[in-house]
Amino acid sequence: MATMRALLKKTVAIAKPSNSRPYASSIGTYAAATANAVEPPQLPPFDYQPRPYHGPSADEVLAKRKKYLGPSLFYYYQKPLNIVEGKMQYLFDDSGRRYLDAFAGIVTVSCGHCHPQVLNAITEQNKLLQHATTIYLHHAIADFAEALAQKMPGNLKVVYFVNSGSEANELAMMMARLYTGNLGMISLRNAYHGGSSSTIGLTALNTWKYPIPEGEIHHVMNPDPYRGIFGPDAKSYAKDVQDHIDYGTSGRVAGFIAETIQGVGGAVELAPGYLNLVYDIVRKSGGVCIADEVQTGFGRTGSHYWGFETQGVIPDIVTMAKGIGNGLPLGAVVTTPEIASVMNQKIQFNTFGGNPVCSAGGLAVLRVLDQEKRQAHCADVGSHMLERLRSLMQKHEIIGDVRGRGLMVGVELVTDRKEKTPAKSETAVLFEKLRELGVLVGKGGLHGNVFRIKPPMCFTKDDADFVVDALDYAISKL
Repeated sequence: MATMRALLKKTVAIAKPSNSRPYASSIGTYAAATANAVEPPQLPPFDYQPRPYHGPSADEVLAKRKKYLGPSLFYYYQKPLNIVEGKMQYLFDDSGRRYLDAFAGIVTVSCGHCHPQVLNAITEQNKLLQHATTIYLHHAIADFAEALAQKMPGNLKVVYFVNSGSEANELAMMMARLYTGNLGMISLRNAYHGGSSSTIGLTALNTWKYPIPEGEIHHVMNPDPYRGIFGPDAKSYAKDVQDHIDYGTSGRVAGFIAETIQGVGGAVELAPGYLNLVYDIVRKSGGVCIADEVQTGFGRTGSHYWGFETQGVIPDIVTMAKGIGNGLPLGAVVTTPEIASVMNQKIQFNTFGGNPVCSAGGLAVLRVLDQEKRQAHCADVGSHMLERLRSLMQKHEIIGDVRGRGLMVGVELVTDRKEKTPAKSETAVLFEKLRELGVLVGKGGLHGNVFRIKPPMCFTKDDADFVVDALDYAISKL
């Protein structure tokens, strides 16, 4: 995956929730200690000792992976890391070295690695019943569905549990087509909605698409304020949707799906007001509106619990995964009773969806995020990090754009700010350098030149300062 090998960002440290926890450190002390340091920035202290590791080496694991796993699997870094343990926002390799996880297992670890409350819920349920399916009653799935429905606005009150974001989006697309009686789906260019044979059609990045039939899926202009041809002008992008319906379809569509902040596409936040305009156009054309909250949900954006709320809209269907389970294979689709009723036409069943163990873990995640006030925490830490990154942008010409909100941040690197030429080779160098400094970040965008900083939500201001200082140091050494 050439495009996947491009960027890395720097984050660090310890998790200090609002109500203070055992893994906390004082916010701000790290920044003062390392300000203007000539030496490479150091990871903040963390009071945890990983267990001694006696398993196979990285070389042995890699050799076995290459022999027995699919060749399409890729890994980060020239010398891949053998990660064997995690605690809150930190990961440890087979030598015991500590890294700041600024990518959260691809935006999946919400509460923190091995969060004790989530672990306890999973362990206790495992002792009683691991699996039974929904052909029998069990309180865990009902309790989890109730708690999740209470987080939703409007009449979004019916929950379907699945195992991943791809599954969730595939089910949402089927619902849209059954409910409307139409086939055509609309998604945005630069979007990522999954890699299954159906959702790969909704995805609009050539690096993730195999040459297979996509079927009745249309991709419209991406309302990207940085690279889009209309800048932040939501009305012009919305007109493109109307034109596409008028000239590229029968005039009737099944639905429209969008991430509020595109994840794999490079943390691109849609132009303000865009979804409000497009939802109106789509509904007038007989379609339903789907919000993909796989990466933006559960308070990560800081300002709101759900990403779609930043655009002032209420979707007809919402899909979610990743952070919902803090690493468990868990996803969900939430919709209205009216739309959900179309599934009664046939038998709809998911063997592992709502599994007792996953439901118990998912419910614990919701409770932890509330108890530790993680949404407010993301807003506070995220605004601090964005402010520092934007200041760093004034120092380094290679930083073309800093964007996002809360703890869903993107830093795009370019060789020419006017032409916005992707800094591919420079990004690759910085990606490796950040790892050497102890920071693991993600990368995204079609050209892999965007650092994706989306850490566990226990990430602190000290962590944010460390990320920025590490990036500053790495760029200065280019």
